Amino acid sequence: MNNINIISATLIEEYRIQLVFDDNTAQEIDFKPFLTRSHHPDIRAYLDPVRFAGFRVEYGELVWGDYELCFPVIDLYRNTIEHDQSMTAAA
Repeated sequence: MNNINIISATLIEEYRIQLVFDDNTAQEIDFKPFLTRSHHPDIRAYLDPVRFAGFRVEYGELVWGDYELCFPVIDLYRNTIEHDQSMTAAA
């Protein structure tokens, strides 16, 4: 798969962002489950709707602050920002 970049990001609802990628694929991603399940205070800080709304697209990536919060573009493209932490590698 070639490099994929985000070309636009629009806040749809409080924690939902619609992303459009450079191949014209669009994803609407709900970040609330990820934010509420996190135990890390720096991530939970983005439960503040004003702070969450401060995202931008930079160099084809979705970022908050000085890259304080960002996600792999491929995960955003596939709308799989949460990974099952209970899975373990096969022995």
